[in-house]
Amino acid sequence: MNSNTNLYQAIPSVDKILQSELLQEIIQRVGRQGVKKEIGIQLESLRKLVVEDPDRLEDLISGENLLGFLCKEVEYVVSSKFSSTLVPVFNLTGTVIHTNLGRAKLPQEAIDAMQLVSAHATNLEFDLETGMRGDRDTHLEESLCEITGAEAATVVNNNAAAVLLVLNTLATGKEVIISRGELVEIGGAFRIPDVMESANCTLKEIGTTNRTHLKDYESAINTATALLMKVHTSNYEIRGFTNSVTEAELSDLAKSRDLPFISDLGSGTLVDLKQFNLPNEPTVKQVLEAGADLVTFSGDKLLGGPQAGIIVGSKELIQAVKSNPLKRALRVDKVTLAALVAVINIYKDPQRISSRLPLLADLTRPESEIKALADKLLPSLTELLKNKAEIRLNECKSQIGSGALPLDLIGSTAIVLTPIAEKGDSDASLVRLAAAFRRLPKPVIGRIHDGSLLFDVRCLRVPTEFINQLSQLDF
Repeated sequence: MNSNTNLYQAIPSVDKILQSELLQEIIQRVGRQGVKKEIGIQLESLRKLVVEDPDRLEDLISGENLLGFLCKEVEYVVSSKFSSTLVPVFNLTGTVIHTNLGRAKLPQEAIDAMQLVSAHATNLEFDLETGMRGDRDTHLEESLCEITGAEAATVVNNNAAAVLLVLNTLATGKEVIISRGELVEIGGAFRIPDVMESANCTLKEIGTTNRTHLKDYESAINTATALLMKVHTSNYEIRGFTNSVTEAELSDLAKSRDLPFISDLGSGTLVDLKQFNLPNEPTVKQVLEAGADLVTFSGDKLLGGPQAGIIVGSKELIQAVKSNPLKRALRVDKVTLAALVAVINIYKDPQRISSRLPLLADLTRPESEIKALADKLLPSLTELLKNKAEIRLNECKSQIGSGALPLDLIGSTAIVLTPIAEKGDSDASLVRLAAAFRRLPKPVIGRIHDGSLLFDVRCLRVPTEFINQLSQLDF
């Protein structure tokens, strides 16, 4: 087979490839159009070989089965293109609420609720009693008010949106007074001053980075003041010669000047974490009881739910927030709302909350249980990586994550993998080892520290799934 004509004639047609039994499953899964498009791309590559590398094409054609080869290539590429890039991973970083890994794991009740509303039309904004249009906030407002003691509540798509909406509603064109030490930057380089600017209000900083007094707020209030704001610095802490003004003091001052007092809790928790032997964090209810008119907080951090921004407090102010046209752009969909309702309902069962809510289950997991799990995994990893890495167990510290309680760590156990490498190749070997675990069917994400790859197993709940895929590790 020498002439170009013969080579062209040996390439199967699009229709012949489409009719192959080898492609019927992928066609059924993704549709005929996507498969046909990829066949065209593969055939075009073969036709280019006629001119550019005929010997290579002749080798392919003289092989056992060119049609089978093409079908396998098409199936592989199409499967890759139609596969989601969003996949489950093992979070063995030691950061329980990891922003880059999706933050809080949802309880089964929330997953079931999401699946149910996804498959059906729902009464999202329909009042079944009156037959008239309803308000989507009614599905969770009563429960949120019951738990927090608030008069009213509303929900948007994240806490940054909650702060933006509150400021845009109550402070457009006016000044917002805030302590300089509370001008935090949250994940993704979003900064409170930038949020304020986006809300079309003017930031008025008072005090210093480490010390702010009530008199600083008092002297800053003028006719342009819209509200007083306090931001809980959940993602950092200043220690030493410090002073801050309490919520109760700010509430009294705000009321005396007929101004709203807004508190942004950021991570926000609905329960006293001390009862679980976890570090203290102010609850939403405590801040409202201290006199805050509105409190904003996240749904997917210490709450343990889906991504959302929750606003609770004064009925009058909540109504103003809900009347802002921007609220429609920031609202949550039925799936998020269903998950959030399911999570909030778990908080009505306080005796079992630490076992029913995955976040609290991971945070309160006994150190002895974590150590026993690490002991169980150690032999498999040692055998698999013998002569390639030294494996040992170390006590370590987990962190809560996503800016929550940044200085408070929880005792845990890590599997430490240190590559056995030739001199000068240790860094490259460590990078290859971490990459090999990320290439597994369910990627394993650890953290690199001091020349080793660490797997903190606090959040590992299905060890058999982890162990069973280790045979596919390519390092």
